[in-house]
Amino acid sequence: MMEKKLNGDLKGYSVRLQGLHIQLLDLSLTLKGLTVMQQAHPDPPVVQFPVLKASIQWRSILSRRLVAQFTLDRPKININTKQLESEADNADSLKERGWQRAVEDIYPLKIDTLKVNDASVTYTDRDPERPLTLSHLNIQATNIRNIHLPDQVYPSTLHLDTAIFDTGRGSIDGAANFLSQPYPGVKGRVKLENVPLDYFSSLLARKNLSLRGGVLRASGEAEYGPRAKTAHLENLDISGMTIDYNHSPVSVGADKKRVALVKKTVRKLSDEPGLSIRADRVSLTRCSIGLVNRTPGKRYRLFLSDTDFHLDNYSNHFSRGPAQARLTAKFMGSGITTASAVFRPDRGGADLDLHLRIAESNLTALNDLLRAYGDFDVAAGSFSLVSELHVKNGALSGYIKPFFKDTRVYDSRKDKGRGGVHQMYEMMVGGVAGALENRSRQEVATKATIRGAVGSPQTSTWQIVGQLLKNAFFKALLPGFETMGDRPAKRRDDGR
Repeated sequence: MMEKKLNGDLKGYSVRLQGLHIQLLDLSLTLKGLTVMQQAHPDPPVVQFPVLKASIQWRSILSRRLVAQFTLDRPKININTKQLESEADNADSLKERGWQRAVEDIYPLKIDTLKVNDASVTYTDRDPERPLTLSHLNIQATNIRNIHLPDQVYPSTLHLDTAIFDTGRGSIDGAANFLSQPYPGVKGRVKLENVPLDYFSSLLARKNLSLRGGVLRASGEAEYGPRAKTAHLENLDISGMTIDYNHSPVSVGADKKRVALVKKTVRKLSDEPGLSIRADRVSLTRCSIGLVNRTPGKRYRLFLSDTDFHLDNYSNHFSRGPAQARLTAKFMGSGITTASAVFRPDRGGADLDLHLRIAESNLTALNDLLRAYGDFDVAAGSFSLVSELHVKNGALSGYIKPFFKDTRVYDSRKDKGRGGVHQMYEMMVGGVAGALENRSRQEVATKATIRGAVGSPQTSTWQIVGQLLKNAFFKALLPGFETMGDRPAKRRDDGR
């Protein structure tokens, strides 16, 4: 009878129930082997409850309230991509799908205490060998019906702790108001420790990001409710991560849509009343960050290795003062790189000062880039760069100035297998570079000026920085050959 009732309540889901036990002494009800399946994709079952016990919350009877306590032992939740997409396409609300009626058919009293012991939650994306799993998950929520302390903003208590991907740990301790309108509110302290990030690699691949390694630690406080929406990140540290952004002709359309979505989200967050976001410190340590161009004929990777990055005092409100960022890294594995930035959140637009310096990077590490945009490579040399960028009142100014030292383009041993025409071309490139050298310092120096108006006052600060530096970098990189980036690379005699 119970199984039939539950199946009659639910829309889009079905249940199987192995056993049921009624304890007349304390009026409790225990369901055994309750399995919930999505009708569109029944395998695997969405939820399995080995033991679900519902009983009267006897303590609340002293307050003249008759409510229930639900205890779930070792429940298992399994979700895959197809099931998630099917759920997202369902326009019916949770109430319309019958979940509330199903819970009331299990036990007619409203829930005041919920305990979940040793649960597991598994999400399987593209890689079935690397599911995202929360294990040993414990949840306890009390005073859900606000019987006690009804005058407080958050009268209910909430605790959660779990293992994350085996080695990580997470916890939430706080309070809630599950009956607040128009939606429930929660406030609590969040802590994450030793969370391995490479489990997210399959998810990030959809965003043209490739991720390897990395461990995350974070702590902070958050509040989300009808009265306030705040997020205070005290500390976030990611260490040992290698991440690349992959650009290709196929990804151009998706990139534009993604940028438009980011702009829309930024505007929405800026206009959200009562929203406060702040981060005391965000750090990247021992990380590698790269840009990979997969365009046919122009394949290269630019990267920063041994990256240490620190962002302090970030906020979406200028009243907290400017945010400061510092970076040290090695450009292309060798060039000592330092950067510092000061930026001020302002709804009128981006406002920042950026200083960047790269010293003595091995120029041969840029050969893939030089081949892609100049149809030549180098046998020796070093590369340095100095740049400043300022954005204020919708206007931007600055410069980017690269230096090339001890450059040797043509090498008879390196280029002996190439055609004579190409060898002559590389000799010419080397001759022009030599003519441009600063004779006292044996350096080639060019300069690209950055000046103009910011296209949209809501454009992301980091989007502005990235796009401007990328454009100026390519403009200034090849001394005397700025126009070569506008034509297709010449095909070499060796087929490359």
